[in-house]
Amino acid sequence: MVRSTLRAQSISSGRPHHLDPLCCHNPTEGMKAKKRMLLLISCLFLLLMTKIYFRKQQKGELRLSVWFHPRRRLDVITTTDWQAPVIWEGTFDRLALDKYYRKRNITVGLAVCAVGRLSDQYLDPFLQSASKFFMPGYRMIFYIMVDRYLKLPALGRNPLQSFQILRISEESWRNNFDFICMKTLAEHIQERIRYEVDFLFSMSTNMVFQNTFGVETLSTSVAQLHAWWYFRKTKDLPYERRPMSAAYIPFGLGDFYYAGTIFGGVPFQVLNFTQEYLKSVILDKKKGLISTYEKYLNKHFFFNKPTKLLSPEYNWDPNFNIPQEVWYVKIAQYPTDSL
Repeated sequence: MVRSTLRAQSISSGRPHHLDPLCCHNPTEGMKAKKRMLLLISCLFLLLMTKIYFRKQQKGELRLSVWFHPRRRLDVITTTDWQAPVIWEGTFDRLALDKYYRKRNITVGLAVCAVGRLSDQYLDPFLQSASKFFMPGYRMIFYIMVDRYLKLPALGRNPLQSFQILRISEESWRNNFDFICMKTLAEHIQERIRYEVDFLFSMSTNMVFQNTFGVETLSTSVAQLHAWWYFRKTKDLPYERRPMSAAYIPFGLGDFYYAGTIFGGVPFQVLNFTQEYLKSVILDKKKGLISTYEKYLNKHFFFNKPTKLLSPEYNWDPNFNIPQEVWYVKIAQYPTDSL
């Protein structure tokens, strides 16, 4: 009689009696176990979020609204379509940035390549002016890539500044100045530069600093707007248009045209471009193609958007009349044989 009753209960419940969990477990204990599990998951989640929060506080960049004021310059482009700031004089608060970066105790690197007559003609004015105007008040390291013995110019003693001479080796790419410079830079970033600096800039030698190039320029990935092409229409920008080239950007596409004279960011971002550039040049050479360093750089930034753009004020060509949009020229770029 008992068996018949149990069988009837099983059939009426729609499942076999021996699978019914309530016959084996106390419902109160089951609820407690679920609550303990939820509590454990909640604690782990809060711990993870706290860790992420403090990591961002320690390593993240300063909030844009604290130091960047784009509405002060309505006459120029101050923010890109991907929300990266474009740095013009009047848009930034250097005091707020100084307060932030001094707490981080940063070191900034500046790499420059001086091969052949470039080291004779351009390097001295570059170093003399950079030692005065580049990141004043911060620790910095000059990385000077040369192919011959170099005697540094007489510079004012500054305990925050140091110099490293990086020798360029003789090789088959001797006729490609940009290639051997980027190859040398990539090798040294991997070996030691990435351990020595928090930010790194690569610059051309034929430039003279005229005003402060400060911490407002620092970011994860920094691109320099071209002084001439910034004021031209996108459809006219001189991108590489041959589809077979690794530097190719199709007609109708593109954001800005970036100058090859300055780029920077954190070391791994600089390394990323140098390695990509070297591979692209080799790939194009196998196809019998030759493009320019600047066009490879533009292709890189087209697919890897910079997190900060420097206005033409940071790299102006003195051969151009200065438009009203340019308030202070930070660096003057001189053509060959003009110094």
